[in-house]
Amino acid sequence: MTRFARVDLLGKPSWIRVDDGAVLRDAPWISREFTDRVDPAGLRRLAPAAPSKLVCVGRNYRAHAQELGNEVPKEPLLFFKPPSSLLDPGGTLLLPPESERVEYEGELTVVIGSRGRRIPRARALDHVFGYTIACDVTARDLQKKDGQWARAKGFDGFCPLGPEIVTGVDPAALGVRLRVNGELRQDGNTRDMVFDVAALIAYVSNAMTLEPGDLILTGTPEGVGPLSPGDGVEVEIDSLGVLAFGVDGENVA
Repeated sequence: MTRFARVDLLGKPSWIRVDDGAVLRDAPWISREFTDRVDPAGLRRLAPAAPSKLVCVGRNYRAHAQELGNEVPKEPLLFFKPPSSLLDPGGTLLLPPESERVEYEGELTVVIGSRGRRIPRARALDHVFGYTIACDVTARDLQKKDGQWARAKGFDGFCPLGPEIVTGVDPAALGVRLRVNGELRQDGNTRDMVFDVAALIAYVSNAMTLEPGDLILTGTPEGVGPLSPGDGVEVEIDSLGVLAFGVDGENVA
């Protein structure tokens, strides 16, 4: 396994290889050449991808679909989050005043490494660069009110991401845990996904071209719940580390 991070280096977003501090010329799915070495400790981490699109999968764990009173889909249920929803690891999620119930959803996230359209399932994992952690933050009341999910899923900061991208990981049976203020709220495993990573890549790519750096959020296990100002959230996935962020209210003048 190799770990990559995107950091603020002298005011410029840069990718580094975490194990040895190598500063890469470009995103690691483009080039592994490096120009310098730095000490990763103390560098501010940024969201580890700058995708053209964030494709998300709803109700991909049976127990989660059931806890919300929904049927388990017969095909992957897709939606999008805008790139402006990304939040750096260690950042602060601002709860918008338009919603009275914002909820967490910890998720395994696929980082695409090579371009593809209509990718066969048998070759789907060849298009994966690595995996990272996301929290698909959702304004649950607006999701129900609007009848579609763009606003409820798309507020600025509604996709904390990171802290690193890890290559060489088998996504088939990874534990997914989320804690709020140290209390375990979600405790699932990717083996319980309705549609596995390869099936998702094949399905998504039948509709749209996947570009290097694009993200696929693979769905959340059961245990979703509300967030409040002052909360501290940690999403932990086996082999990938811990994504942490804070929560506060958004001040609107």
